[in-house]
Amino acid sequence: MSIREDYESFEDKFLSEFATKSCKSRGREKEEPKCTVRTDFQRDRDRIVYSKAFRRLKHKTQVFISPEGDHYRTRLTHTLEVSQIARTLARSLRLNEDLTEAIALGHDLGHTPFGHSGEMVLDRVCPHGFKHNEQSLRVVDILEREDGLNLTWEVRDGIRNHTGKNVASTLEGQLVKFADRIAYINHDIEDAIRGKVLMEDMLPKECVKVLGKSSSKRINNMIINIIENSTNKDRISMSDEFQKAKDELRQYMFDNVYVGSIVKKDEIKAQNIVAELYRYLVKTPELIPKETAKWLDKYGIDRVVCDYVAGMTDRYAVKKFHDIFIPESWRF
Repeated sequence: MSIREDYESFEDKFLSEFATKSCKSRGREKEEPKCTVRTDFQRDRDRIVYSKAFRRLKHKTQVFISPEGDHYRTRLTHTLEVSQIARTLARSLRLNEDLTEAIALGHDLGHTPFGHSGEMVLDRVCPHGFKHNEQSLRVVDILEREDGLNLTWEVRDGIRNHTGKNVASTLEGQLVKFADRIAYINHDIEDAIRGKVLMEDMLPKECVKVLGKSSSKRINNMIINIIENSTNKDRISMSDEFQKAKDELRQYMFDNVYVGSIVKKDEIKAQNIVAELYRYLVKTPELIPKETAKWLDKYGIDRVVCDYVAGMTDRYAVKKFHDIFIPESWRF
């Protein structure tokens, strides 16, 4: 028996009846030989971590655009926090931690430069629209390597359905959706306080009373609540009281931080960069790198330019804008 088969046997004996077992995966679109050491979900996790899109997350905005300070979250640190929360939940519920980790690490690979500001403008200017979860799937299916990462069906399903009203088919995927919201609500509060946009005592008192006074307490309390309400059940959920408090705290962040606050003081500038890059590159496809331009015949100019711009880091987008639109004699 190989190491992989031995671990698959362990999963079958130890994991919950509601867990997704590696040996029962729906498989990959393109069949390939099994690894003797790693399960399919472990291989997917490793492929994501070694991808270029994953590395670029370290220079993509979470909430604060070009913050002054080293302690604000980036899209990469957000991803790692989501993974940590999701893995804790998966282990506690005896679900598949490897599948959970792979989904968590891959869920934001398709995010644009400048966070949701970039996503909104690409959705507006691209004829086909833009959603970061769909782009994340496109990254792992097509854009990475020569022809995608060939991930398992379960990881792809979790990536696609981690946001909005979508519901993942596996409990592991559902866990990641909860972990994503727990992570960004709480770390965005911390960053907003650090940026002097909020003070701790400004948070809704009823939410704080239910969830906790500090980020660490809120995260811990929400994790415990999910465990208590999801153990040995076929769906992931919070109690009604915690769900209501979480939703209200999330709405408070949208009303007071995510839209119109000082956090967004450079949002219009960032959106203009993304929009102008997209419009200019559609007209000048010769500026698109060869590794991206190879898809022009198959997907068309709008789709390929969208892929290129969405994949940019914040600083690369600024550099490209600078190179294209600022006369050389004006550059410092």
